[in-house]
Amino acid sequence: MREEISFCRICCVSCAMKMQIDDNDRIVSIRGDKTNPMSRGYACYKGLQAEDLHHGPGRILRPLKRLDDGSFKEIPYEQAFDEIAAKMQSIIDRDGPDAIATFKGVGSFSCSTAYPMPQAFTRAIESSAYFTTATVDQSAKFITHGRMGGWAAGKPNLDQSDVAILFGTNPLVSHALMGFLSADPTKILKEARNRGLKLIVVDPRRSETAQFAALHLQPLPGEDASIAAGLIRIILENGWEDSDFCNRHVAPGGLARLRQAVEPYTPEMVAKRAGIEAELLLEAATLFAKESKRGAAWTATGVTMSPRSNLADHMVSLLNVICGRFRREGDKVTNIVPWHPPFDFRAEVIPPDRHWEKAPPGRIRGAGNLLGERMACNFADEILTPGKGQIKAVLNGSCNLASSLPDQRKVVSALRSLELLVSVDPFMSTTARLSHYILPVKLEFERFDLPLAHVGVSFYPVAFGAYARPVIAPPAGSDVVDDWYIYWSLAKRLGKQISFEGTPLDMQTPPTSEMLIELLAKDGQVPLAEIKKYPGGHIFDIHGTVGAARPEACARFDVMPDEVFAELTEVAVESTLTCENPKEGQPFTHRLAVRRDRNVVNSQTALPYQRRRRSYNPAWLNPQDIVELGLEEGDRIWMTSDHGRIPAAVSGDPSVRPGVVQMSHGWGQLPDDPGDFENSGANTNLLISSERDMEPINSMARLSAIPVAICRMD
Repeated sequence: MREEISFCRICCVSCAMKMQIDDNDRIVSIRGDKTNPMSRGYACYKGLQAEDLHHGPGRILRPLKRLDDGSFKEIPYEQAFDEIAAKMQSIIDRDGPDAIATFKGVGSFSCSTAYPMPQAFTRAIESSAYFTTATVDQSAKFITHGRMGGWAAGKPNLDQSDVAILFGTNPLVSHALMGFLSADPTKILKEARNRGLKLIVVDPRRSETAQFAALHLQPLPGEDASIAAGLIRIILENGWEDSDFCNRHVAPGGLARLRQAVEPYTPEMVAKRAGIEAELLLEAATLFAKESKRGAAWTATGVTMSPRSNLADHMVSLLNVICGRFRREGDKVTNIVPWHPPFDFRAEVIPPDRHWEKAPPGRIRGAGNLLGERMACNFADEILTPGKGQIKAVLNGSCNLASSLPDQRKVVSALRSLELLVSVDPFMSTTARLSHYILPVKLEFERFDLPLAHVGVSFYPVAFGAYARPVIAPPAGSDVVDDWYIYWSLAKRLGKQISFEGTPLDMQTPPTSEMLIELLAKDGQVPLAEIKKYPGGHIFDIHGTVGAARPEACARFDVMPDEVFAELTEVAVESTLTCENPKEGQPFTHRLAVRRDRNVVNSQTALPYQRRRRSYNPAWLNPQDIVELGLEEGDRIWMTSDHGRIPAAVSGDPSVRPGVVQMSHGWGQLPDDPGDFENSGANTNLLISSERDMEPINSMARLSAIPVAICRMD
């Protein structure tokens, strides 16, 4: 028996873990490392299931090939590579490289050596068909940055804030509010509150985070744009904006145009539309803009998955602009990535570049690409729509496409129509079941790794770094590889050159994971040799300082572009609810909102340890609503939208606002699979259309705030 230290990679937080490992290289116990300076012994339920994850019966340990009868047989990896590459080459020869798509999912995001590889492979074969989960998650943030502009110094961290307003995020469960709150979130938030932080939460549920709020606005889902517009109107009407910041950094005439745009959003109008008290809106504006001077507004998936998500994110971001809630010259920047080169933090506006307008329009809804990516919500149409550029093969990097994307029936139909579907997946997910080949990979404690990071932006509020070595070997007799090796091997067989973070790789002799990590960290502020000393992670004593604006920096925020003005005007006069259900002839009574499940990572809902806690996703309703609907706890119901119907089981939750029903996404099997709801749950994407309610520019579907009718199952 031996003890090893590493860090978890189930999500982006990277909590430090201590493991007891037996003589057969099996994890027999795991716990949080109390000596770690960031996670401080914290570990969530998911992270503590590493024994089951690595050694459980559901893990796929050898490559699988689907046979004509739908069954799978094991084949050697090199045979799989030969067959997949040959099929890809025939498709490229016939239809061109754009017929081959890659899709990067959560599993690839959370592995540092896999992270760059799907896009590197796509570029190598000269295809433009590159997708990731980013465009079905929070792509509205990219639209806001491109239309309004950004701030080169970023927003203040939690410890630099005396106030924060959170729209549609529950970081005590998700563990993710980038650069603001991550590991050990409950204790960190308690400490911040004791220090004097005033938290404002906008959420239809009195969530775990909302319970720490000084002020909780509990609106109907999908009303974030109206609420933010109402807050802006109050702030401008009372002169609580940072006029000096606005004069220097907002485009001329922008503030006047903003005043005009938000004029209809009186407290009374917003209260009626969003279902909140007008007095609470005034209290929130007062606390945020008048009584507090430091701290920002933040959004997450509760906003970016709801209708009019681009508008909502824009309006919430405007709260930071008009109140000047950014780091200023001389401020300290602690959320540094130690293995990345220094980032130039400046007190200046990053000009709005509207980068999507520089790309040619795409073949689906005219949507081109967003920072080099095609739109995930258009993925099924990219496969099903005939013509030049129709996708015929997909290399899927650890995304459960069949359970994650809107309009599940269409997505499954598209996946079934592919000539080649290859899934990098260690488990038999719904997508793996549809794949021609399933390629299993090493799991977190079997590989070399660094924590997740974007260039210049840390997921942590501190300069956290770690270096993971394999602490166990893959199971005896298995045939698993590192994710990156799959892309390298296929590119080699196709005669293509892979470049990893700008460095061309030797395409005859494969690199090692250690070599790839050296490339990731080659220009780091902290030498990799120093980071290697900390397998569970360390907070390094480095920080940045916000510098003065460069003399040539003259960009200003475009606070109210024409299309944003037009959409905000349209919202002001539209009906707030669809009143009739044309399929069932009954009124929609509730709005369905997505809900984060602390036991599950996105659509990974079929793992044994998750089923031990719950085998399905309940429909959470306020007990008052349960009574008014004539239902009882545990009743089986049908939930119907104007697009589809799913089964559910009623569960009472007084923290949910009346008029709202919540379910977790990603559950369920394939459409029309036999079996009952209690064993797998239901997929809310069956309720969602990908033909309408799509955002302009990024084709983001309406994944939350769905009008639904509820009735008892016969």
